[in-house]
Amino acid sequence: MKALQYREIGSRPVVVEVPDPEVGPGQVLLKVTAAGVCHSDEFIMGLPAEQYVYGLPLTLGHEGAGIVEAVGAGVTGVHPGDAVAVYGPWGCGRCHMCAQGKENYCLNAQAEEIRPPGLGAPGSMAEYMIVDSERHLVPLDGLDPVKNVSLTDAGLTPYHAIKNSLPKLGAGTTAVVIGTGGLGHVGIQILRAISGATVIALDVNQEKLDLATAVGAHRTFLSNPDAVASVKELTGGRGADAVFDFVGVQPTVELAGAMAAAEGDVTIVGIGGGALAVGFGRIAYDVAVRTPYWGSRAELIEVLDLARAGQVEVEIETYSLDEAPTAYERLHEGKIRGRAVILPNG
Repeated sequence: MKALQYREIGSRPVVVEVPDPEVGPGQVLLKVTAAGVCHSDEFIMGLPAEQYVYGLPLTLGHEGAGIVEAVGAGVTGVHPGDAVAVYGPWGCGRCHMCAQGKENYCLNAQAEEIRPPGLGAPGSMAEYMIVDSERHLVPLDGLDPVKNVSLTDAGLTPYHAIKNSLPKLGAGTTAVVIGTGGLGHVGIQILRAISGATVIALDVNQEKLDLATAVGAHRTFLSNPDAVASVKELTGGRGADAVFDFVGVQPTVELAGAMAAAEGDVTIVGIGGGALAVGFGRIAYDVAVRTPYWGSRAELIEVLDLARAGQVEVEIETYSLDEAPTAYERLHEGKIRGRAVILPNG
């Protein structure tokens, strides 16, 4: 079968022929219908050899959806022909966090070398993929896999981040979204759907801000130091009750800290490497700073419910598997509007 693989440190991904996977006990074989392209892939392919821990060759794709092709011995919860989405942050299934469905915070994953698909295990950018357990599959229940596959990360990650701050986002509050790309434009919709906050979006150019407005942002500003004064003015000098940074580079992290109100939240979702100085006098009183990772299986079900209700929709561009390297080139150049989706089987 064909697969998109990262094969050499510092190189670009390539489409290659690999053996068809064989399903083992407890596993599920999917015929992949859609696979999402993510900045996290760019991040790991940009790591130097001494920091790269994901194995080579690596079949990319940690956002996946497909049709169950075959099941291994002991699998009873899914059947051939079922349309499913893949819950990506695989865990051990036994620890205290996994027992709560929070496999994204599995206590044993590192020690047991459990890796998510596309981030260590073979991912979804192939004609077929192995899912290690049926508990890592969620029924699509009529949702279009192409339009919704990105919700397994680009929806789940902002939903988890926002849900933590919901107690601070009632009527009359303000939430700021920094970065309105793949995750941010979904985050804006989630805020509009489940909170009472006025949503302000920041990004680096007008095209990105136009997308933010189109998906529901109440106000938009260019992402620069002037944005702090603009947010303070809109909030009567108080600042934002919650700031969600979907970029995570040093300038955006500092913006987030500067515009957060007393008792507000700063949530750094982007993996740009920025760090926020926290200490008395550095930020407003009693600001909470979080660095969440992905989300729980229950939260993925909730995100898909939002999509089913028409409250969340991902802006997508589609590519064949042979065109997948081009999708990554466009991602690297910042030319993707929303999210790119690969169709491994056409």
